[in-house]
Amino acid sequence: MSADLPWAARTGDPLADHTVDAVMGNRPLDAAMVRLAQANRLMAAWQSNVDLAPERWNTDGVDPEVLAAMSRYVEKAKALPAWAEPALIVEAESVFMDQGPLSCALLFCASLPACYQMPQLAEVLHLSGQLEQHTEHRIRQTAAMIFPVMMKGGLGAAEGGGVAQVLKVRLIHATIRHLIVQRQAEEAAALKDERHRIWCRHDWDSDRLGVPCSQLELAFTLLTFHFVFLRALRTLGLGLSPREEHAYLHLWNVVGHVLGVDDSLMASDMDTARQLLERLGNFQVDLAGATDPRPALGEALVNALARSIRVPLIRHLPVPMIEHLLGPAAARRIGVGPQAGLATRTLFAIAMAVTGGIDRAGRWWRPGFSITRMLTRVIGYHMLTRFLLDQTRPLALPKGLLNQMHATVRDWHVDAQAPGWLNRLEDRLTTHGQWLTTAPPTHGAQA
Repeated sequence: MSADLPWAARTGDPLADHTVDAVMGNRPLDAAMVRLAQANRLMAAWQSNVDLAPERWNTDGVDPEVLAAMSRYVEKAKALPAWAEPALIVEAESVFMDQGPLSCALLFCASLPACYQMPQLAEVLHLSGQLEQHTEHRIRQTAAMIFPVMMKGGLGAAEGGGVAQVLKVRLIHATIRHLIVQRQAEEAAALKDERHRIWCRHDWDSDRLGVPCSQLELAFTLLTFHFVFLRALRTLGLGLSPREEHAYLHLWNVVGHVLGVDDSLMASDMDTARQLLERLGNFQVDLAGATDPRPALGEALVNALARSIRVPLIRHLPVPMIEHLLGPAAARRIGVGPQAGLATRTLFAIAMAVTGGIDRAGRWWRPGFSITRMLTRVIGYHMLTRFLLDQTRPLALPKGLLNQMHATVRDWHVDAQAPGWLNRLEDRLTTHGQWLTTAPPTHGAQA
């Protein structure tokens, strides 16, 4: 781990940036957006990994230069790194399946809020308006990448969708960089997409902030998806075996490679990951009198999480949960804390103390026994149903992946590690039987 952090803050993703430049170039913005729409139409064909083959794309009406640029991008970006180990990837997929809704709870209460700690990353999110005004949309976008990556065969199988989804996200990052850094404010007025207008109109200070979606920010975000998640499991007393932790880190490093993160900004073990997270987190920009965007983002997130939980007694538990997993000081920096009252904090403290003691005693009788795991699964269930399983607004995933995700969630309604009576108690706090009892929409959703 010898990353040059100033370099990382100034550097985007050369391959994806070159592709977007080839698509949009120095053309007038209206002409460039027409070509970008053609590229997006090609990406709509990337339903699964096998669909990355150019011969499967609908090229009608696509400029040959756009087609050539996209073809070069996919050819260079789709391959997994030479150091990828299929056995570790399969093991990490099993970890995700075993953790199930608990994984979702920790995504919402640890990984996502951890992202907001870096001011320059928070500034990009604030600029897009997606956290304050469209918080749930941002959460759903994140899930639309994580599920295809973590489901069985997401990275290694032709019918999986992990690589295809990550390559879309990679080009989205490059498009954001192009619009924020290279386009002029006066060009933006005619744009139909509000986010595009905002990005073009923003006076981005590259000398102070570096480039948007930089290598530094991508690496920090990657760490929140694997290290922060694994650290949260440890904090809850639900830590994995060293082998499982290594596999989980490995899978996400493979994802990072496909996403365009430089290998020097990755960590293959927990100690190195902790050190890297500290280094990246300490490399923060001076906001120079500007409004700190972090508190508004954190407040918007916890408010959205509270709306997702239908049981009044536990509605505000994500607040002390975030404080517990990130630390009180880190939570305060991102605006998390005031939303929960004394009653909620007392309930959380009692629950952690009591369940921790019961769990330690119960494991003498049954190794996988955990009240803490059950309660975290309950929180995860409510967040799943609010953000990911609402069939009136399905995730932006192809039909096949959406069906696979729904089948995965149905399998999560029983915790194989828990005794029957604990599963029955969980049912009273969630729902009886399968967690998804109706079929997902037949039309699917285009990415």
